[in-house]
Amino acid sequence: MGRLLITASIMVFNVWFDDIKIIKVVFTLATVDEILPLLGERLRRQRLAQGLAQSELAAMAGLALGAVRKPERSGQSSVETTVRGVKALGLVAELEPLFEARPTSIAQMERAERARQRQRAPRRAVSQLSQP
Repeated sequence: MGRLLITASIMVFNVWFDDIKIIKVVFTLATVDEILPLLGERLRRQRLAQGLAQSELAAMAGLALGAVRKPERSGQSSVETTVRGVKALGLVAELEPLFEARPTSIAQMERAERARQRQRAPRRAVSQLSQP
């Protein structure tokens, strides 16, 4: 039986499957300050599921211990630090769908294909300034 709980702007779905609680968080309406700690907690759970101490993960990722502790506490981390930790945890495949263009119409698919072929963003038209 599923239950829905909405806390602030984060939607949390608590669903039970065979006495196992599955928590699904939807970030769509969440603020940055709400998302970061949740991502940090997810990384912490992944580390613990692999039986790693923070110091072990730090050594595996080539990071200082504080660089592992801080994201787990607050979610605050540089992209490089996050990627190093994710790679050390063997979760690189989880990064692949990030920021992928997901066209929903034929027109969007065509624009995405043209964008892949371009090297630079298009220049904006500059309006002609009248000369005195």
